[in-house]
Amino acid sequence: MAGDDVSQMLAVMGPRLRGVRERRGVTLADVSRATGISPSTLSRIETGRRKPTLEVVLHLAKEYAVALDELAGTAPAPAAEPRSTAPHSFGDDKAVLPLTPYVGGLHAHKHVLPAGAQSPARPRQVSHEGHEWLCVLYGRLWLALGNQDLVLTAGDVAEFDTRIPHGVANAGSAGPVEYLIMFGPQGERPRLRTPPAAGRGTGDRKAAE
Repeated sequence: MAGDDVSQMLAVMGPRLRGVRERRGVTLADVSRATGISPSTLSRIETGRRKPTLEVVLHLAKEYAVALDELAGTAPAPAAEPRSTAPHSFGDDKAVLPLTPYVGGLHAHKHVLPAGAQSPARPRQVSHEGHEWLCVLYGRLWLALGNQDLVLTAGDVAEFDTRIPHGVANAGSAGPVEYLIMFGPQGERPRLRTPPAAGRGTGDRKAAE
């Protein structure tokens, strides 16, 4: 396996580990007690600030009862289905698709939450270092942010410090909710860069004077 392939595999493993842990409803402290790995080490691995060792991966795979190839993203892909414009079904678990293969800096992921048969309970909240930017693509997303409860729909954007307790759930029952996340583990965030409005540039102001 080429060095670039190994680096990419390690880069996407952190978000996969975080997704598995969140689906099981356990905290970093819970995993630390079960595995002996410190919460700070687990957090750095999940956010891409530290590459996991083989020993750590083996401990976590055993604790989460998942195969190593699933964590590495090398599990055989399911048979292709006819392409459709309707939302795909993702079963009972959240699907997480890492969009950035590198370690460090801003990380982007696409998340899909399936619709539940019953009205969801208030999302379980977590907090950790970093900054998050979230954009809903499809469906209705329930964002529990501190004491606030927000329902975001397609095109809505939320940005927040992840030290504030936060959690999400599918707020609709008609179908999945799809959303993008950009996460800066050390507080990195997207920068808004737009050109001046027409007629508002320095040269235009001088010409008008």
